[in-house]
Amino acid sequence: MAMINSTSGYDNTNYSRVSGLSSGMDIDAIVSKMMRAERLPLDKLEQKKQTLEWQQADYRSLNTILNEFRTNAYDTRLERTFLARNADSSNTGVAAVSAAANAIDGTYSIKVNQLATGVARASTIDLPSGKTADGRSLTLFEQFEAEFTARGYGAEDKISVTINGKELQFDLGNDNLTTVASIINQADLGISAAYDSKMNRFFLNTTATGSEAKISITADAAGLFANLGEDDNTSMLNLSLNQGMSYTGQNASIDFGDAQGLTSSSNSITVNGITLNLKGEGSTSITVTRNIEGTIDSISKFVDSYNKTLKTHYDKVQEERDPRFPPLTAAQKEKMNDSEIAAWEKKAKSGLLKTDGELKNLINSLRSAVSTAVSGLDGPYKTLSSIGIKSEAYDKSGQLVLDEDALRKALSDDPDAVKKLFTNASKDRNEQGIATKLYQSALDGISYLAGQAGSATTTGTVDSSFIGKKLSKLSSEIKNWETKLIKKEDQHYQRFTQMEKAIFKMNAQSSWLMLMMGSGY
Repeated sequence: MAMINSTSGYDNTNYSRVSGLSSGMDIDAIVSKMMRAERLPLDKLEQKKQTLEWQQADYRSLNTILNEFRTNAYDTRLERTFLARNADSSNTGVAAVSAAANAIDGTYSIKVNQLATGVARASTIDLPSGKTADGRSLTLFEQFEAEFTARGYGAEDKISVTINGKELQFDLGNDNLTTVASIINQADLGISAAYDSKMNRFFLNTTATGSEAKISITADAAGLFANLGEDDNTSMLNLSLNQGMSYTGQNASIDFGDAQGLTSSSNSITVNGITLNLKGEGSTSITVTRNIEGTIDSISKFVDSYNKTLKTHYDKVQEERDPRFPPLTAAQKEKMNDSEIAAWEKKAKSGLLKTDGELKNLINSLRSAVSTAVSGLDGPYKTLSSIGIKSEAYDKSGQLVLDEDALRKALSDDPDAVKKLFTNASKDRNEQGIATKLYQSALDGISYLAGQAGSATTTGTVDSSFIGKKLSKLSSEIKNWETKLIKKEDQHYQRFTQMEKAIFKMNAQSSWLMLMMGSGY
């Protein structure tokens, strides 16, 4: 606000606005009322933007739910859903078992002749301490000084060791057993190494099992890992390894019914879709049966996902739109408390998708897929209702109701027919299985929703979608209007400033005349 100087009147330095010091008028209040009318077009734009953002959020929410249903429909259209198998072992101490969809029902006799093993070596005695009294790790030379000295090596030397065909180097004056283990682990030898400083033992193990797993030390002149002579124990690490010898693991061996001597490099063996996880030598009996309850559980989840998707979309297009509740302006919110704002906005957000014809088409497509028969199928199971899945009345959004007993009977009577009812693939939509049709309907719906408002994972309000582009344009219009209003407000203040200056000048002249008259001039 401009400052008044008692001798020279207004100080015009950086002068911009006054607030009625001369006129006694509340200039800020007057300008605020004048700007309220000027803001109306901007308020309309901001309300339109808010409505679009709410619509965008609704579309994206529907897209998220439809994406979840698409995944469920995809799983249900796969044959494996209807070919699930149970597998039990009479002796889990010998073998645990699981069965894939292609496993054949029946009982199988299994004998485990031997387990697959790798090669494991550990220091057979305590090694010299690898740490000082204050906890510092000793170097290789410090820990095995007597042995290295006796064999002609000093602290400044480096030694090489060839393990599984790869030459490794170790620095006696800098490396310790922990770094030795690390060098071995990083060398891709098929061997893991570890040093336990508390137990003072070193460990070597093959990372795999079977006859291809090996530990072979072909060159170790210092005798750090391997014995210098055959059948002695002169290696510093006491690992019971001789130079030039290859120590290998063994394959697992089983008898699977009449198939004798089946081998595997690991203790997991799969035969005709039956996977055996071998635990010990001995015999067990394996029973494989159709997992009807697992199939029922998968179909039940599919029905739940369908119902959630249909109801969410149906409720959105059924919401009533009340034009009496547009988005609140900032000025309106200032006059309301939080609960009043929340209640108003709940009504303002309602019915934003009510007129969307494409959503209604999607709903009809979902309903049609579950209510019509699949052409080209033989036998009585051609509709969902024939296997115990019935649709409620359309005034209840067409939710599906599952009769598990009826579905269980259908799966027991003709599992292949039930499978085809869901999974049948064809270019002819009438011949497509229920899950196949619903999967395609979901894809079409996802594509439409993404085009309207972005995908389910889109962040931010502005993107290349239909609503995203409209929001971008509105944001530019709003920014332009805000600039215009700032200029308009400045113009109003400038006019009142001129008025204040004129009144001040008149008042000053009047005071001067009164002063002159009172002094007798």
